[in-house]
Amino acid sequence: MATETTTDRTDTADTLDALETRAPELREHELMARLPQLIARAQQAPGWAGILGGVDASKVTSRAALAALPITRKAELKTLQQHRMPFGGLNATPANRLRHVYISPGPIYDPEGVGTDWWRFARPMYAAGVRAGGLLQNCFSYHFTPAAFMVEGGAARIGCTVIPAGAGQTEMQVQAMAELRPDTYVGTPSFLRIIIEKAREMGADISSVRHALLGAEALPESLRSWFRDNGVPHVFQTYASADIGSIAYETASGGVLNAGMLVDEDVLLEIVRPGSGEPVAPGDIGEIVVTLFNDDYPLIRFATGDMSALLVDAPAPGCGRTNVRIRGWLGRPDQTTKVRAMFIHPAQVANILRRHPAILKARMVVSGRMANDVLTLHCEVAQALAAEQVEAIVASIRDVTKLRGEVTLVAPGSLASDGKVIEDARDYS
Repeated sequence: MATETTTDRTDTADTLDALETRAPELREHELMARLPQLIARAQQAPGWAGILGGVDASKVTSRAALAALPITRKAELKTLQQHRMPFGGLNATPANRLRHVYISPGPIYDPEGVGTDWWRFARPMYAAGVRAGGLLQNCFSYHFTPAAFMVEGGAARIGCTVIPAGAGQTEMQVQAMAELRPDTYVGTPSFLRIIIEKAREMGADISSVRHALLGAEALPESLRSWFRDNGVPHVFQTYASADIGSIAYETASGGVLNAGMLVDEDVLLEIVRPGSGEPVAPGDIGEIVVTLFNDDYPLIRFATGDMSALLVDAPAPGCGRTNVRIRGWLGRPDQTTKVRAMFIHPAQVANILRRHPAILKARMVVSGRMANDVLTLHCEVAQALAAEQVEAIVASIRDVTKLRGEVTLVAPGSLASDGKVIEDARDYS
């Protein structure tokens, strides 16, 4: 059982490893020195062999040379994988020598290789205050997707104990926190709020949880403040994805958050102009493109579909970490929207429409406040639908998006002709 301490474990210059405190010039030199070997390793995989055909790996030793290579987009993974199962030929380690295969909506298949902290999640966990001998409650889902296993790998490297709670079963989550006294929550921000509110309703003491590492959803500052006001003073965000793992994470100095999010040591990050792959000027907003140093699943100029910008002219943080920082997640160039840790894509809305010819036009609207998302498909129909037809649409929403949703029927011409099929109307205040 963990015991609560009053020491802020996030405000010292102590880091997980020496890589985080390298001189920036040394880091850049070492990343560039690793690039040719990474490119050569990727070219052994049939998918990358096609994408990088004709590239002389030995000459890719600078950011300029890297920027001349083609972009591979996350949105292309499904098509690549349909032609060459399960990973589109992008895996350099054979699939039968990997540890796990995960399934994201699409479906898209993501690999995990063998080895402790394969996703490099220990660094964001350590920055958030997770330490050897501690106890954390892991509330990311263990079902098909890798987030919970990212936490497991990081915990194994750090040497802390994990309560594999997963998502849901709120009363049991509260009971576990009250009786086992974990010091850290890891999961989505919306679910942490639900747990805190349920604990208050049950009269349960979960005050041992002083640290939280949050991901998979937006974290507005208003919600971060709410957590602090409700007993969780040390709240950190991490930015990760099912294909890359850890990309960037928040750090603190003297108990105060540092600006932006620190880029992971095994990620070479570019910010490019959406649609072109051309790097933007430092500080300009663009799409995040990642080159990942991973021998099992090397990713070369992988466009995430997420927008951000490099943080420029920010003071050096007192935590001692020296890598570049980004401003955090600034949206997506398309209409893809994250709801309850799952992405909804415009193509999924189109899929629902194809199943129900009575729908003339539709718009998926995400409303409500953080932690209480409401998903509603607004459907233009020529005439009223029978109850069983509406129920069939509701079932299609669940089947296609893996989320519960509602249906609202409207008259033809009611929906705006602005090209939007997904609208994020949530209250982030």
